Amino acid sequence: MSAETTPVQATPAAAAKVRRTVTVDGVVISSKMQKTIVVEMERLERHAKYGKYVRRHSRFKAHDEKGEAKEGDVVRIAQTRPLSKTKHWRLVEVLTRAKA
Repeated sequence: MSAETTPVQATPAAAAKVRRTVTVDGVVISSKMQKTIVVEMERLERHAKYGKYVRRHSRFKAHDEKGEAKEGDVVRIAQTRPLSKTKHWRLVEVLTRAKA
């Protein structure tokens, strides 16, 4: 007897469940909480009526296990499962350090 295995073909439904990791770059605006940082992402959006570019921002609370990010650092965060009521992101890496 030989134990031969056949490869399992992925169905389209199973392939649709594969999630891509959402990552965002932003500036740390607060690191006063324990293991939590607040990251602000800034973007330019075009105004629907007037066409002028408007500066918009979003703030995310991110999990920083080691406490390595400080205020002013540019960081990359990734979306994750909910860690608390408002924390749904985790720190991936510190891109650039703030000037002292």
